[in-house]
Amino acid sequence: MQKHILKSKNRITLIGGILIAIAFISKWTIGNMSVFVWSLIIASILGAAPIAIQGYQALRVKVVSIDVLVTIAVIGAFLIQNFEESAIVTFLFLFGAYLEQRTLNQTRSAIKELTEMAPESALKQMENGEFEEVEVDEVDVGDVLLVKTGAKVPVDGTVLSGEGSINEASITGESIPVGKEKGSNVFAGTILDNGTIQIVADRVGEDTTFGKIIELVEEAQDSKSEAERFIDRFSKWYTPVVLVLAFIVWIFSGDVELAITILVLGCPGALVIGVPVSNVAGIGNGARHGILLKGSEVISDFSRLDTMVFDKTGTLTVGNPSVAEREYYGDNIEEALGYLASIERESDHPLAKAVLEEIGETEYSAVEDTEVVKGGGIVATVNGYRVAVGNVALMERENVKLNKKAKEDLARFEKTGNSLVITSVDGELKVLMGVRDQIRPGVKEDLQRLKKLGVKNLVMLSGDNQGTVDVVSKELGLTEARGNMLPEHKSEYVKMLIEEKGQIVAFVGDGVNDSPSLALANIGIAMGSGTDVAIETSDVVLMNSDFSRLPHALGLVKATARNMKQNILIAVGVVLVLLASVLFSEWMNMSIGMLVHEASILAVILNGMRLLKYKLR
Repeated sequence: MQKHILKSKNRITLIGGILIAIAFISKWTIGNMSVFVWSLIIASILGAAPIAIQGYQALRVKVVSIDVLVTIAVIGAFLIQNFEESAIVTFLFLFGAYLEQRTLNQTRSAIKELTEMAPESALKQMENGEFEEVEVDEVDVGDVLLVKTGAKVPVDGTVLSGEGSINEASITGESIPVGKEKGSNVFAGTILDNGTIQIVADRVGEDTTFGKIIELVEEAQDSKSEAERFIDRFSKWYTPVVLVLAFIVWIFSGDVELAITILVLGCPGALVIGVPVSNVAGIGNGARHGILLKGSEVISDFSRLDTMVFDKTGTLTVGNPSVAEREYYGDNIEEALGYLASIERESDHPLAKAVLEEIGETEYSAVEDTEVVKGGGIVATVNGYRVAVGNVALMERENVKLNKKAKEDLARFEKTGNSLVITSVDGELKVLMGVRDQIRPGVKEDLQRLKKLGVKNLVMLSGDNQGTVDVVSKELGLTEARGNMLPEHKSEYVKMLIEEKGQIVAFVGDGVNDSPSLALANIGIAMGSGTDVAIETSDVVLMNSDFSRLPHALGLVKATARNMKQNILIAVGVVLVLLASVLFSEWMNMSIGMLVHEASILAVILNGMRLLKYKLR
């Protein structure tokens, strides 16, 4: 019976609200006091049932919770036949609990999502030398596996033969595929974009990097115990004090009505509704501005953070490599661009797409005698011309002369973190392009706003090389930046900041690789266009990946935290004034007390609703 009542709390709250509305409508319109009284009585009994059960369960574990005080106050209101107060208090209490519960729903579907992304099969070399498809659980360390284009790498291993480009976004978060050749390391869960490779298994199952990501998320989520609501912590002394005060008054005065009046006036109606109203108003404001805040404990921790850690790709940067800078040399540039596009159109190099997007519509030519220069680029004959597309080493091999300006341009491009695509036609330099992942527009200004809001440390962690990371860090004015970071390195760093340095840390990321850090941080903030896993694991989601919402989110939670404290101060202050007036004055009576009590509830609601109009200055 108790379980059924507790499961039906939301329905009871709805019914209670309807009955209260019916009561007042009948009183104000047709003056029917019978409907008024009986509607409030039924609403009180229904609302008190789940509260009384929760109070009883708390007493069983020797905790005098706020549910106990509300239950006794409702009984007291019944004894003095103040059904209006009992009905309103039970409804507000249940409705506040519902609002908070709704925003605190933490799902564990992230673990399921991660598991489903793990590779399920592998092509294993058998004793006869043939490759057969087996379940990934049947792969042991030392087995030789074949990975074809488009397939997931089933284990962590080392390339024995073959070449190809692997998309490692699920592990490093980086958008540019990484070239692999004999001796290169590969990770489970990554995808071979092109080529065919044979690998030897170094780590399998839970020991792989991807397996560790799943394990880290599980451990981090388990370590996040649900924070006790502030009101419950406060009630550890507030509730017993009111109960003892009422009991003492009854013992020494013998006045039962006075003791019950103290309980009723001490009933924390404004205290019960004040914090949820602030939370819901803050959460509502966030939702309207593309910010999903997952509960009141998020607001509490978020408002006090001093360190914010960012993933780079997809968070501080756009996550889509493009041509950032370009220089042209000599004449007939349009023809040279056409030759470049003709070659890149047939290439599977990770930078080819960015180059083609930059060139756009052009006239293509037939490509002949293509030669792939390992570690350099491509040389081919296009329209009778010898065209070379690649890096500086390829240009030196082709005896392409670089004048002073070209050398200065090369140095400048490299300094700003570009990957170089150089094109020569018949030994003459024609085109220089720098490809890099662009910094999100307005991110630098947004980071400055975060500093003004009290964030002391802005840290970037990335799987990219340290040189590129340093360029981005310098441009954005970050406190610290670390490159070559795998997921376990990121989560270890976040854990170190929290446990060793005692900092309150928020982690901002968007990929599966970020989910361990998102779960471990005090506050995990996911970009909305990121994976479902990152979003489920996080505490805050920036919808549509709008980074500019982050300063608004921080300012909002700080305002919400202040608003909650104001509401608590109003609620407790009113209760103390009412109790003092009952005990030490003759003018205070039940009707005046009720008026002030209801006014305090209205005051905290109106104060909380101010947050709906909050805007970052």
